[in-house]
Amino acid sequence: MEKKNKYSIIVPTYNERLNIALLVYLVFKHLRDVDFEMIIVDDGSPDGTQQVVQQLQDLYGHDRILLRARPKKLGLGTAYIHGLKHASGNFVVIMDADLSHHPKYLPSFIKKQLETDASIVTGTRYVKGGGVHGWNLMRKLTSRGANVLAQTLLWPGVSDLTGSFRLYRKSALEDIISSCVSKGYVFQMEMIVRASRKGYHIEEVPITFVDRVYGISKLGGSEIVEYLKGLAYLLVTT
Repeated sequence: MEKKNKYSIIVPTYNERLNIALLVYLVFKHLRDVDFEMIIVDDGSPDGTQQVVQQLQDLYGHDRILLRARPKKLGLGTAYIHGLKHASGNFVVIMDADLSHHPKYLPSFIKKQLETDASIVTGTRYVKGGGVHGWNLMRKLTSRGANVLAQTLLWPGVSDLTGSFRLYRKSALEDIISSCVSKGYVFQMEMIVRASRKGYHIEEVPITFVDRVYGISKLGGSEIVEYLKGLAYLLVTT
């Protein structure tokens, strides 16, 4: 008998008290007939995020929502590695907690993977049907420019390098993540470039990225500098 797929959804959080309950509700709404667990990796949020997650565990079950907290902010890449250690699914989804990645796309990711047997399905803003909502022109130009620059230099074979809404076969993610050295914003880009270089089958699903409604965006000038450094590093090492 064929083994039924299980999906472990890893969600790193920092000060997402106002978003996490709605995110969890929407995931459960859109994945009614899917075997999944949510792994919340919280980096010591001072705003009460963990207390909200504990209430959600009481509501939905501790087997469906796992809180795997860390004492302080330790970076996005290590949050995924931490979450992966606790994942019991054979597929892993990574997504943001701030509702910029709408759970309504999750069935499309799963369907695409089942149809194509891809090792990775990544959400993209840069194909027909995809887009960005809530960004000003400057942010759109910066994002598009960063993506075009990376496309030109790295030839990754995907249209959206810096997106962070993806589905991975767990074995592929474990392999890719073990060869990544970047932290923070660049981590997503390194993951998909390394996956492409290793020859993994990657498919794309159009998504609309929505700017966060509650809370403060964590992308600033330092992240842009970090991105350029990361681009140079990947150019040399991949």
